[in-house]
Parts: sequence; structure tokens; C-alpha cells
Amino acid sequence: MPVREAARLVLLDAAGRALLVRGHDAHDVERTWWFTVGGGIEPGEDPVAAAVRELHEETGLRLAVADLAGPVATRSAVFDFFARSVRQREVFFVAHLDREVPQEELVRHGWTDVERAFMDELAWWSADDLADVAIEVFPRDLPDLVRWLAPGWDGTLRDLGHEGEGTA
Repeated sequence: MPVREAARLVLLDAAGRALLVRGHDAHDVERTWWFTVGGGIEPGEDPVAAAVRELHEETGLRLAVADLAGPVATRSAVFDFFARSVRQREVFFVAHLDREVPQEELVRHGWTDVERAFMDELAWWSADDLADVAIEVFPRDLPDLVRWLAPGWDGTLRDLGHEGEGTA
């Protein structure tokens, strides 16, 4: 099974809400989930630079590498992606914005064909709303992660463990 290295970003606005992407299973469109911005690390790319690049590609928002803190968390996951099982090792960073970003400022022009095939929308979520949402959220501990990071990162690295088949 291929192993993919990924960089993810918990981007928090001035209200403490996290920017997430809603995706769906290309083989089961009824299955949807929310997940953090991020994606694969290119060969030779620094993980924090990958998180900055992915943020711009997926949202149109630009941050500098210096705007991110971390890594704040790690996770490993095995999931099906386009009818293929993938093992992914993820490193999470955090960034805090000093404002609330209106929905109309979030753009999808950088989405690849693959991303357009399974990514549906971008939205800001509070930790409480994430904890109550009826669909899946990845990582599963995201509501607690948002609560922990909203006031500022304390410098510790959290291991979010492993999530098995059926996760994103």
C-alpha cells in the first residue's frame, strides 16, 4: 500500500473557527465528511511550505511560512481514495488570523481535477458545531484540537493516533 506524506493546516479565524473542506466519496456520493485544509507533500518540499501551498491552492488565501506554528499534531490514517487504499502520515500546523474571512473571499480556482472530483465546499466551523455535526469529521479529534489551539498553541506536539479504513 502506498504511503503518502501530507501536511495539514488548522486555520483559525478571529472568532476561533476552523476553516474546513467538505468532501464526498466519489463511489458513494451520500458519504460526506469535513476535513482540514492540506494535502500531499511534494518530493523535497518542507512540510510547513506544503501546508502554505495547499492553503493557497484550496482557498485562495495566502500566508507566509512564518505565519504557521508547529507542527502541533501528527496522525496516521488508512483510507480508500478513488477505489484505492492509501496509508497517509500527516503533520498538522496551526495559523491564527486576526479577522473573520467572508465566504466570498474563499476561492477554489486552485483546485486540481482530482480535488474538484471529491471536494465540495469550504466553511468555517466552531469547535462546538464540529462536535455536534451529523457527518464525519477528520481527524476525529478535530473539535478538541480546535478548542486546544484556539487560545494559542502551547508548544506541545499531540499524537492523534491512527484512524483506520473508512477515514479520510
